Formats: sequence, structure tokens, C-alpha cells
Amino acid sequence: MQAAADKIESAGFFRKLLSAVLALVALVLIAGGAQLAFLGGSLYYLAAGLLVAASAWLIFKGDRRGIWVYGAMLLVTLLWALWEGGLDPWRLQSRLFGPVVLGVWVAWPLLAQHRRYLIGAIAALGLLLAGWIYGVSRYAVISAPEIAEAKVPAATAALASGEWRNYGNDIAGSRHSPQAQITPQNVGQLEHAWTYRTGVIKTNGMGFEATPIMIDDTLYLCTSNNIVSALDPETGVKRWVFDPKVKAPPSGACRGLGSHEVPEATGACSKRVIMNTVDARLMAIDAVTGQPCADFGVNGSVDLKKGMGHVIQGYYYVSSAPLITKGKVIIGGWVFDGQYVGEPSGVIRAFDVMTGKFVWAWDMDRPDFSGEPPEGQHYSRGTPNVWGTMSADEQLGLVYLPMGNSTPDYWGAHRSPASEKYSSSVTALDVETGKPRWTFQTVHHDIWDYDVSAQPTLVDLPIGGKTVPALIQATKQGQVFLLNRADGTPLADVEERAVPQGPPPGDWVTPTQPFSTGLPSFDATVLTERHMWGLTPIDQLWCRIKFKQARYEGPFTPPGVKPSITYPSYLGGINWGGVSIDPDRRLLVVNWSRMANYTSIVPRKEADKMGVEISMDGGAHVGVPVAQMGTPYALFTGAFLSPIDVPCTEPPFGKITVVDLDTRKILWEKPLGTGADSGPWALRSHVPLPMGVPNTGGSITTRSGLVFIGATQERALRAFDINTGNLLWRAPLPAGGHATPMTYVSKKSGRQFVVIAAGGSAPLYSGYGDYVMAFALPKKE
Repeated sequence: MQAAADKIESAGFFRKLLSAVLALVALVLIAGGAQLAFLGGSLYYLAAGLLVAASAWLIFKGDRRGIWVYGAMLLVTLLWALWEGGLDPWRLQSRLFGPVVLGVWVAWPLLAQHRRYLIGAIAALGLLLAGWIYGVSRYAVISAPEIAEAKVPAATAALASGEWRNYGNDIAGSRHSPQAQITPQNVGQLEHAWTYRTGVIKTNGMGFEATPIMIDDTLYLCTSNNIVSALDPETGVKRWVFDPKVKAPPSGACRGLGSHEVPEATGACSKRVIMNTVDARLMAIDAVTGQPCADFGVNGSVDLKKGMGHVIQGYYYVSSAPLITKGKVIIGGWVFDGQYVGEPSGVIRAFDVMTGKFVWAWDMDRPDFSGEPPEGQHYSRGTPNVWGTMSADEQLGLVYLPMGNSTPDYWGAHRSPASEKYSSSVTALDVETGKPRWTFQTVHHDIWDYDVSAQPTLVDLPIGGKTVPALIQATKQGQVFLLNRADGTPLADVEERAVPQGPPPGDWVTPTQPFSTGLPSFDATVLTERHMWGLTPIDQLWCRIKFKQARYEGPFTPPGVKPSITYPSYLGGINWGGVSIDPDRRLLVVNWSRMANYTSIVPRKEADKMGVEISMDGGAHVGVPVAQMGTPYALFTGAFLSPIDVPCTEPPFGKITVVDLDTRKILWEKPLGTGADSGPWALRSHVPLPMGVPNTGGSITTRSGLVFIGATQERALRAFDINTGNLLWRAPLPAGGHATPMTYVSKKSGRQFVVIAAGGSAPLYSGYGDYVMAFALPKKE
């Protein structure tokens, strides 16, 4: 009798616990649903909350009709989910999984009492899960509307030396290797060849994003604090290390190095590595010994702060690889975003690659002066900068600049006429004089942080029966512009379209913005409430409320005191990773993200009361209060995430696309990366379901028809068939591979290697590391 009584008491406890859980869920759904309905949103959550509340009350009273009421709520949820999301598996997951799992607990008394119900429920859940997994697998199937016969490159007389001499392999930024030893047929045999650890692990700001270069059978790379390593490319064994002893700011990065050699010369520094540092120096290092070149600047170093005026530590440096062309080192500079009006200049400068002597400067606010400022003066402050990698065409004598915008990024009323002209553009300078030849603006009066960060990619294309020198410029807003690199005129249609108006008081916006209509758009999504996502209906409800509370009228919705949504976000679209190209097949490879920003500006008096001040350490400049001193407003901006740190916009969060430049249509497209290393509160789910994840970093192509890319929040390096999009090989990495990979042929063994830096990323929660990972085909016996 006592055992029976204990069983009854236990059943009563779990019944009351269930009713309490249901009541809590109902409270959230009713309160949030009522708020959403008041904002003009979906009525589903309020209705579902009332049904769950009724179920909770009946179950508390021991009335089994509560189970059937909950079942009715599930039926309503299923119909609503199908109406809103169709058969998209991730839309169904966010709307159905939570209610179904809770429904098993609700229905347990019936399932436990009637075996046939239990068997039926298990069968039904199994079928639903199998169908969902099938849907997720189909979700990663390639969208390939134009796939036909595979493009095969034309025969060529000889292959290149097997080196990778520049950040993008060539100064055209193609990121293409003419090597073909690793093929679609054997890439699956790639194995780990060696690992080198730099000893520098960065846990804040930008991580280890360097792309090595390989010259004369030596691999060179730099860390985020500019320690340079020279490695044996066959084994990864260290040959020498140079430490410039920099004081690195939290946001510091060194994405690549330059090199130069004097033909037929020998001796010290006849072959040299060129590096710009995160404490604003330009350095030349002997490529053989690792010692500074005494004949360059002062003991191997040029002070890049000269002529810049007062520079707070960490507010100016060069993060991307220097451009070396026609005997000159050409550099721009990273400038700390959003802090105050009149930050360090965005001046572009050229120095002699052998001596380090100043050659010219382009200070856009002083177009008739190309020298160094006299004593006591400085370059024009607050002008748009170039923090991405430049490209050059030596035949045309032009260097191509991916331009940023004036600081602060989200306020533009103070900008000079020259800043308005060149902000967020691609601009061509004469390599000998530094004078601008042409400019093409991708965003007018940019107040969305849509600076152009991707390296311009140069390629010759057959157009209209003749070969045309083309330039491909990828942008954060998901637009890719195809231009004639000789004069900047569009080679693919560009259309000025009307965009939302209503700027912050005191600022202005243009009535139209340029859209590249002659090439595919890499995200034409216009968000609605239905696009809001979450792991459960609860966090999805939160995201819907935040969406309805914000201003969003499509692309280029201006920021304001009322929160606004910017989509794509400052992550992109396409960020500094840029694009790669197969120039023989004329195929363009684009990896891009699908994330939104949530932004609001705060009147200065209110910001002062909140204690918003400029950062004094060169640290984070997004996701925290941004001072914007000298303007009427401070700024709050960051990724649009739910309270459990998952995106409020639905998957895929990242994609990879290949465009046929002959037809100018998408050849194939698919989500990039799985959710294995993603999850709520930045936890790793370890569930490798293809959903597409945020990515930074770029891809490379090979003559054999392969695309290699890391980039994703998932810690992996992948190889795709460029013609079909089939995933042919995947290697796990110890941390996120947010550097662009590279490839070369070792002279020692004749093997082709693929190398990537795996350093992770604090903003993308992809771990931390100091790994350089190399992969190659097995050695032949």
C-alpha cells in the first residue's frame, strides 16, 4: 500500500511540475505575443500561449483534456509553421522542435498507459526526424541552374615555378594557382603533412589571419604582433624568426607580407621581405638571414607615423599585406573606426623598396600636393583610408585601392568634398605619381560601415569580340561590380535605385544607391518578420519583437535614434576575404555571409550621462558603445542576435557561390559550413548539419579545377570541385581558419602543398590558436 501511495504522490509531483513549466511557457508566449500583436506582428504566439495556459490549468487539476488541448496547439503550430516557412527544414525546426519535445512530456501519461500510443508516437517522431534530416541534407544540395559541360582550361606552354609570391599569388589578386598536381580525382587523398606553431595566441580582436608567401623554397609568414617566421616548405621546420618587438593593440593583425629581390644581385638583403607593423612601421628583412636591412630607412625601419600628426597608440597601422610594384612599396592604413571626427589620415603613400625613402603621397584633401607635410603640419585628418589589400596592373601603371570611409562610419555631415567622392569606392592611382586616374563609388555617402575591404581582382575577359582588362570589386553589401580597369567604366550593368530616406537629424542620405544588376546579387533578401529565427519559438518571439520595434525598409535603411536593422551587416556580404578567380575557366568564386546588424544612435547628452568615451587602447570598435566624438550622437551597433547568442535572421548564415563570367550567371551555390562548432551562448553543438555559417577569409583556385577555403565559423578546410560544387575533401582544424589559404610546390619533393593559418576568431567564437597547417598528397614510395 505504501509503494502505491508513493507512486501516486510522485505522479502528482511531476504533474504539478509539468503544469508549472507549461504555465511559465504560457506566460512568456502571452506576454510576448500580446506585445508582438500590438506592434502589428503575428497573432500566433498569443493564441498559442492561451492554449498552453489552458493546458497547464487542466493538467494541474488532473484533467486529461489538458493533453488534447496541448495537442490542438501542436496542430495549430504545424499549420502555421507550414504556412510561414513551407518545407524549409530550418524554418520548421525553429517553430516545431521545442513544442514537440515538450509535447512528449505532456502526452507521457497516455503514452505510458497505452502501449500502442507509445509505439505510434515513437514511429511518428522517427518519421518526422528522418524527414527533417533528409530535408537538411537536401538543404545543402547545390543550386545549379546553369551547370552544363565542365569548363576545361586551355592548354598553356608552361606552369609557373610553384611559388606563391604575393598575398593573392599575383599582384592582380587572382588567388589562383597554375598548379595541377592535386586534382578533383585525388584531392580526397590529401593528408596532414606538418604543423608549425608560432607561439602567439590571440584571444581578442582579430586573430591569426596571415596568408604565407613562398619564394625560393622558403615559406614566410607573420603573426598578429608581426613576428616573422621563415619555414622549410617541405617540413615546416623553422629556419629563422624575427621579432620586431611591437606593442600590439588588441585589434592588431598582419594578414600578409611582401617581397622583393634585385635581379642578378647577391649579398645581404638582395632578397628581402617587406612588412608593415601594427605599431606603424614599414620594415625590410633579409629573406635569407632574418636580419633587418640596414640600408632601408633607419636600421631597416621607416616610421609611418611621420606626417600623421598626433596618433593615439593603436589608432593607425597597416594590417594588410603591402603592395610592391615598379620598385615601390605602396601602403594605406587601418584607422580605428568610429571614435572621433578627425582621426588619423587615410593618406596613401609610396616608398622606395630598396631604400625606404618617401616617393609620393596621395592626400585627397590636398590634390595638388604629393609630398611630405612640412614640419609642424600633417596629412589631412579623417579622410577615407585603405585597410584592405591593394592590387596593381604594371602595364597600365595603375594601383587599385579598396577605399574605406571617413570616421566616424555612421555619421557623415562633416565630410569634405573629396571624402564624399572617394569614400567606399575603388580608386585607381598612377603608380609613378600617386595621382588619381579614376574612381568608382560603390556606396554614396556611406553611413552603414560599408567600406570596401576586399582586394580588387584583376582579370582579362573576352567581351564583344575583344579582350578587355577587367576589375572585379566585391563589397560588404553583397554587390559585385565588374569594371574596365583602364578607366573605371562598368562592364556589367549598374543601376541607381531608390533607397529609404529619413537620415538622422543633421545628416543626409542620397536618394539612390548603385546596384550591380549585370552580375548576380549575393543577397537580395528583404527581411520580414517571417525571416526571424531562433532555436525555439521563445527566442524567435524575442527576435520578432525586436524586428518590429526597429526601423527596416530594406537595403540602406538609415540609422537613427529608433533602432534600425542593417542587412547585410558590416560583416557582409563579402568582407576582406574577397573573391578568387579561375582566369582560364573565367569562373568567379565568392564566399559571403548573411547576417544583420542592430543599430541605434544616442544623443550626445545622453551618451555623456552614460559615460561613453573614446577607446584609448585601440580595442573593440563594434558591439560596444562607439563614441563618435565631434558628432551629435554616439552609437550602439552589433550583430542582431537573440538572448542566447544565435542569429535572429534565419539560415543559411553563409554561402559559397561560383559565377560564370561568360554568361554572368550563377553556376552553382550552396551553404558554406555546418553547425558543428556553433550553438547557443557560443557553445559547440558538435552536430555537423549543413546550415551555412558566418565566415571571414577567402578562397583560392587551382588550374586543376579545385577551390580551397577555410573561412567558416566551423573549424575546417574544404576543397570543392569548381565546376560542380561537389565537396571533395574536408580536414578539421584546431581553430577557425579565417585566413585565406595558399598553395605551392616544394622543390625538395616536388609535392604540391596547401597551407592555412588556423588562429580562430573572437567575434566568430571559433576558438583560438597559433597553428599553420599544411596538407599534401602522400609521398610516393
